[in-house]
Amino acid sequence: MPKDLKGKELPKGIYQRKDGRYEARAVVGGIKIQLYNFDLKQLKTDFEKAKEDAKNGMDRKLSNITLDEWFEEWFTRYKIPKIKETSINPMKTKYRSNFGRLIGDMKVSEIRNMDIQAVINTMQEEGKATSTMREALGRVRECLESAKHNHIISDNPCFDITVPWENKTKERRFLSQEEQNKFLKQVENNWYKEMFYVMFLTGMRVGEVGGLKWEDVDFKNKCININRSLSCEYYEGEKRIKLTSPKTHNSYRRIPFMGEAEQMLLSQKKKQDRLKKELGKRYRSTGEFADLVFVTSMGSPVLRYHAERECKKVVKAINKQEAFDSVREKRVPVIFGDVYPHAIRHTFCSRCFELHMNPKVVQKLMGHQHYSTTIDIYTHVMEDDINNEVSKLESAVVNG
Repeated sequence: MPKDLKGKELPKGIYQRKDGRYEARAVVGGIKIQLYNFDLKQLKTDFEKAKEDAKNGMDRKLSNITLDEWFEEWFTRYKIPKIKETSINPMKTKYRSNFGRLIGDMKVSEIRNMDIQAVINTMQEEGKATSTMREALGRVRECLESAKHNHIISDNPCFDITVPWENKTKERRFLSQEEQNKFLKQVENNWYKEMFYVMFLTGMRVGEVGGLKWEDVDFKNKCININRSLSCEYYEGEKRIKLTSPKTHNSYRRIPFMGEAEQMLLSQKKKQDRLKKELGKRYRSTGEFADLVFVTSMGSPVLRYHAERECKKVVKAINKQEAFDSVREKRVPVIFGDVYPHAIRHTFCSRCFELHMNPKVVQKLMGHQHYSTTIDIYTHVMEDDINNEVSKLESAVVNG
C-alpha cells in the first residue's frame, strides 16, 4: 500500500508528492485518470467520481461498438499474442471479406442470430468453400463469446446456426499406389521430379518442403530435420516471403530417409549446383534463402503456388494421355482425379498405414498435433481395406 510522507498508509492509487500534494492515478477501460490536490479528503471524493465517470463512459462506448471495432479490439488483445505473425493478416483478411463486409458496421449489441445466419447463407450463395465458411463462423463465434464475457452482450448469436457442412463427411484425397506410380512416372523429366519424390516419401507439408535447407538434411544419420516453414502472404498488395517456425511444436521432427529419398536428395544437390553455375548472379535465392534445397528453375524459393501449378500440369498430362489411350483401346477413359500438395501428404500417411506402421509413429512422422488427425486417416485406409476384402468375397460368391 502507498504511504504519505509521514509513513501513514494511503488508499490504493493515491500517493503523496514531495511538495505535499496528493496525486491519484488510475486507468479505467483505457481511460487515464490523474488528479492532484493538497486536500486528501477532497481528492478521494474527486477520484471516485472520475473512476465512475470513466466506467460509465466505457460502458457507453462498448454499448455502441460495432462488430468491426470489437473484432479489432478482441483480435489485438486476445488473438495476436498467441498466433504466429504470418497468420495475422490472413485471419484479418478472411474476416473483412466475409462477416466484416456483410455486417461489420452493425453494433455488436444489435446483432441477432438471423444476422449471422444471413451471412452464412450469402457465403453459400457466393460459392464459398465449406472450409472458409466454417472458419469464418468459428472466428466470429469466438470473437462474440469474448464480447459476452466482457458484458457487451448477454447471449452469443453464433450458436444454433444452420450450416451447409452439417452431416457431411470431410473427403480427403489419397492416391492409390497405382496412381502414385503413374504420377511419379509423369514427372520423370520434370524440373520438380526430386521434390515430388521427397514429398511422397516424407509427408512434409508444402511449406516445410519450401523451407527445407541443406543444413537440415543429415546424410550421416540419414534423416531430414524439420526446423522451419516457408510462408508467403500479401500485405497491402505487397508480396512477402519469409521463413518462419513450423506450424506447431509437434511439427519440429526428424524424418528418416525412406525409399529413394537419399538418392533424390543427392540428385537434387547436383542439379542445383549446376543451376547455380549456369545462372551465376541471376540465381534468385539469396540471403536467408541461399541454402534452400528445392528451388524453381531460376533459383527462386518454391511456394505453394508453384507446387499446386505443377500438380495441375501433371494431372492434365496424365488425363490427356489417358484420353488418347482409351480411344485407341476402345474403352471408357479412367479420369485421374485432382492432386494438390496436401493430397501427397495424405498419401504418404496412407502408405505408412498400408505397411502396418504404429499410428503413434505415423503421428510423429507427420507432425500432427492431435492423435485424432492421424487416426482419421487410419480409419480411411481401413475402410478401403475392408472394401477391397469385401469385393474379393463378392467375386468368390459370384464365380463360385
